[in-house]
Amino acid sequence: MITQDYLQAVKALKDAITQSRYRAIQHVNKEVLYLNYAIGRFISINSRSAKWGSNAIKIISELLQKELPGLRGYSESNIKLMRTFYESWKDVFENRQLSTGDFNSIIVKELEIRQLSTDEFTDDDLNAFLNVSFTNHNVILSKTKSFKERLFYIRRCASEFWDVDTTRYHINENLYEKEGKIHQTNFGTTLAEPKFKQKALQSFKDNYVIDFVDVENDDVVDERVIENEIIRNIKNFIMAFGSDFAYIGNQFRVEVAGKEYFVDLLFYSRKLRSLVAFELKRGEFKPEYTGKLNFYLAALDKYVKLPDENPSIGIILCKSKNEEIVQLSFSDTSKPMGVATYRTSKELPARLREALPDMEDLKKLM
Repeated sequence: MITQDYLQAVKALKDAITQSRYRAIQHVNKEVLYLNYAIGRFISINSRSAKWGSNAIKIISELLQKELPGLRGYSESNIKLMRTFYESWKDVFENRQLSTGDFNSIIVKELEIRQLSTDEFTDDDLNAFLNVSFTNHNVILSKTKSFKERLFYIRRCASEFWDVDTTRYHINENLYEKEGKIHQTNFGTTLAEPKFKQKALQSFKDNYVIDFVDVENDDVVDERVIENEIIRNIKNFIMAFGSDFAYIGNQFRVEVAGKEYFVDLLFYSRKLRSLVAFELKRGEFKPEYTGKLNFYLAALDKYVKLPDENPSIGIILCKSKNEEIVQLSFSDTSKPMGVATYRTSKELPARLREALPDMEDLKKLM
């Protein structure tokens, strides 16, 4: 007889096995990246100098495969990719484990982040970097132009488990330019400090894919249904926005002059050190949304925000928008806000839906 105790035991064992296998996959990927980065450095230092001849990498590759028959992944072209991998990231990472040109110091056990003066690369970004496959890294490096663009795709690869085809698809579709930062805001007139303004622009996107929202027709359902789906999948929602966001609550109550008002979703951004209010709208953007959100932000700043925190920021999430209407709606607002759109899984292109990994298949694989 199968009892509840047996079912609970199986669930506990299944979770333990799945987590262990996932950690093992992560560990293997990290070791591959450590090794390829170190080999890339070793090859870069020696091949860029007059020490080695022009055909050195080809000769070394052939000799290496003779020494280790059946060895895969160390062709001349792959070794050159390792060199590119190192040279593209050497300004981000420390190289304390390796001494220049030392033939006995090739293995690297960890990567340490340099203190960058211009571009941000956090511990969370390092974790994302180490969870992206070497093949995906090569695709990103070959098709992107800037550090920020690279980092954008690495973060998405890690959080959404992109395979190579999905990564290539998103880059070819220019996802970075489309979603890299939010464009329709009033930050220019409501945020005075330049660095904070830039951080705010980079913390939000023009369009969000909330593929965990599963309603038959979210154009006709009440916003509360979509909100409940988000709350039920709050971890996925936070991942869509970024690891810097902490969830505070939904229908967050603010009392003003004895009357109650409710913010749809309230978060806190560690990066911005600001409260962030999201207002969900099922259809097209309407001008009256900005007035309501402006009031909510003023109330949050007066009654909820701590003295050492930055001004609260609001984002209106709607299905569609007219840019001219949005811009005119911002003309009389005093609180920082922006307008972004969202898509659910049913609206993704068929090609992309097929390319995205199925979570159940991923669990089986792990």
